[in-house]
Amino acid sequence: MTDTPPVTREPEPAAIWKRVVASILDFFTVFFVGGYVIGALTGNTTSEGFQLSGWPALVLFAIIIVYFYVGRRRLGGTLWDRIFRISRPQPR
Repeated sequence: MTDTPPVTREPEPAAIWKRVVASILDFFTVFFVGGYVIGALTGNTTSEGFQLSGWPALVLFAIIIVYFYVGRRRLGGTLWDRIFRISRPQPR
């Protein structure tokens, strides 16, 4: 009997519309959740949500950048990538 390794197929790339929609939903998710949390911690909440300026706004944009970097480069996909089952190549 021969011991041959199982054949692994490369996953097919996801449709472009899925990638675009996932990126937009990721941005809005992190923006609104992160913005509200930062607003609540810094006292910048309003009756309509939150209003950030100065360093809290910079912290929010840094969190958005880190979210996309860690999600795509380190974890193999962001929240909405996983919901839409978009496979990302793992870094070597």
